[in-house]
Amino acid sequence: QVQLVESGGGLVQTGGSLRLSCAASGRTLDNYQMGWFRQAPGKEREFVAAISRWGGGTNYADSAKGRFTISKDFGKNTVGLQMNSLKPEDTAVYYCAADFRSSTLQSRSVRYDYWGQGTQVTVSS
Repeated sequence: QVQLVESGGGLVQTGGSLRLSCAASGRTLDNYQMGWFRQAPGKEREFVAAISRWGGGTNYADSAKGRFTISKDFGKNTVGLQMNSLKPEDTAVYYCAADFRSSTLQSRSVRYDYWGQGTQVTVSS
């Protein structure tokens, strides 16, 4: 079992950048495919990005392509999400999640087994 803790959220202006980090404990991240999801008020949780066990494969939601980058740091056992060119519609609580079972990258939240508590990102216009 792995425990996940997100950090790095905050308030930023439109066009700004933030870097989210998800620290894992209990098991090393090469055991998991990792994903970032977000949930805005009144909306369903949506997929943002995913990365494979060894970091060689990534997948992004259309809304994140070209602006966000997901990465793994195996030395620190963390997953990062670099977010650039932020827009007000990126405002949400961001969650990292670990998928132990799948052999391919997943965008459906039900495929993920472990979740962090989330970190708030607010983009002002």
